[in-house]
Amino acid sequence: MKWHYGWVIVMAGAIITCIGAGGMFALPVFLLPIEQSVGWSKTAVSFSMTVAFLVMGASGFGWGALSDKIGARPVLLMGNALAGLGLIMTSRSQSVLEFQIWYGVVIGIAAGSFFPPLIATTVGWFEKHRGLAVSLVSVGIGVAPLTVSPFAEWLIANYGWREAQFIIGVAVLVLLVPMSLLIRRPPAVSPDAAEVPQAVAAAAQPEPAGMTVGRALRTPQFIVLALVFFACCACHSGPIFHTVSFAQICGIAPALAVTIYSVEGIGGLFGRVALGIAGDKFGVKPTLIVGLLIQAVGAGAYLYAANLEYFYVVAFIFGFAYGGVMPLYAVLARDYFGPNIMGAVFGAAVMISSLGMALGPVIGGWIYDTWNAYTGLYVASAVVGLGAVAIALAFPPPRRAAAPA
Repeated sequence: MKWHYGWVIVMAGAIITCIGAGGMFALPVFLLPIEQSVGWSKTAVSFSMTVAFLVMGASGFGWGALSDKIGARPVLLMGNALAGLGLIMTSRSQSVLEFQIWYGVVIGIAAGSFFPPLIATTVGWFEKHRGLAVSLVSVGIGVAPLTVSPFAEWLIANYGWREAQFIIGVAVLVLLVPMSLLIRRPPAVSPDAAEVPQAVAAAAQPEPAGMTVGRALRTPQFIVLALVFFACCACHSGPIFHTVSFAQICGIAPALAVTIYSVEGIGGLFGRVALGIAGDKFGVKPTLIVGLLIQAVGAGAYLYAANLEYFYVVAFIFGFAYGGVMPLYAVLARDYFGPNIMGAVFGAAVMISSLGMALGPVIGGWIYDTWNAYTGLYVASAVVGLGAVAIALAFPPPRRAAAPA
């Protein structure tokens, strides 16, 4: 594997997704401390995450389209600065509505700038190792529960939830704004393109020059991609957000309950690498289908959790699956639509998937507040996960450019 600057992009992208997304996804750790401190309900606090996912999806489309025009670096500089500001101001919220605005709207807008521009840039730097490179960039999301979430738990225990949010916001500004400067536009030809067999390269030609974003979004390829992405996220968003609270309700101490979230992150770390390599070797579609099936089974398996060891096993399997499949959608988007409109098209897919991510936190909170149990959440997640598998079986073949006359 010959080294080139693309691997610097991968490294910087992994750090940005770890700290940036980690600052947003650490909210489950804050759920009970906020409720106990200021009396806001689980539903009200969870709704902040729902708003953040919705806004993240809508802004991701805009950020992705903008990165196609001006490059990922200025987009990431703006997004990371906004994320740090949002976390700092969230820590000073005096009402649940103020909290929801700063966390849900401002941080949601900022979070939309991370994934589409970074992924669109990364796929342009690679040809042979595209699946692995994209997976490694998204590894940061898997590492976040191992780093940002335990750090947040420690900060909360020692300083309180407000100070914890403030410190994480400062860390985002100090660490990620400079890291964004390492991001560069990809070259016209991927540095590892020479390593790809000629037959494979010929089969992976991008869309004709006339393909526009509007046309791409009406193709069967995009529609199926977006529906699978939506159902996949709807399956795992609720368990991701509520499992820490569920474990505490099952009698597990808060400090140990957070480690379950960390084990999910470890599973996701392995899953991203393993499924990224598998996608390069066996094809993205079959790899994705297998990962989605494991995810559905893992969601349902939480129903039988009774002790910490069982939680750990299920969390690792569930994290392996949902962490591993997430980068594969970007590879499919690149295979379907080529590099020129990758940011906008993948941003649109992320926007639709964010609707699925938005469902889990608020519906899970409503289920618990209504029935005083999380059973319905995990049953629904498993059913939706199986639906994602069924839709994925309908993936059409990539649209290929017509051969020259």
